Amino acid sequence: MLIKIYPENPNPKAIEQVVEVLKKGGIIIYPTDTVYGLGCDITNQRAIEKICQIRGIKPEKANFSFICSDLSHISDFVKPIDTTVFRLLKKALPGPFTFIFNANNNVPKLLSSNKKTVGIRVPDNDIAREIVKALGNPILSTSIKDDDELIEYSTDPELIHEKYEDLVDLVIDGGYGGNEPSTVVDCTMGDFEIIREGKGILENYL
Repeated sequence: MLIKIYPENPNPKAIEQVVEVLKKGGIIIYPTDTVYGLGCDITNQRAIEKICQIRGIKPEKANFSFICSDLSHISDFVKPIDTTVFRLLKKALPGPFTFIFNANNNVPKLLSSNKKTVGIRVPDNDIAREIVKALGNPILSTSIKDDDELIEYSTDPELIHEKYEDLVDLVIDGGYGGNEPSTVVDCTMGDFEIIREGKGILENYL
């Protein structure tokens, strides 16, 4: 199923439709402020396993991130963070960053492994954030992997739908996506270490 949602003013009925799919353990492909993401409800073990199958990875080896609607969700999954880090998050989010933190005990239960860290994203995209708000908890997320030479397969929602319609329950057309991933910042040591340069420029917020 492919549904159109406009990023400037997401239709609440369409958002509710997406949330219903997630609540039933469905897999969705949705827009972010970087690349399109593959996601499910983080509380649904079977859906997480299905995403791992689609991506061909084991749950315990997976580096998924959690899409949150704002900073209030973060404390549910990470160990306490210091004031400097929190100040940076307030400045940089919503934005094209994935921040890696030391995970608290809520994370291994979801991913059936002894994960020590978790990546957190608050994308600057109203569709993604409205879905999380309406769902009431974060969605587990991984970027659409693009094995094709044709970059349109990961940026054009109609082509994404064509490619993934047999694997996922719903694709959201939120307009063309980007092909530059988020900047990944490791905060586990109390300092900021850039693991992957992407769309976000961390220096602008330090």
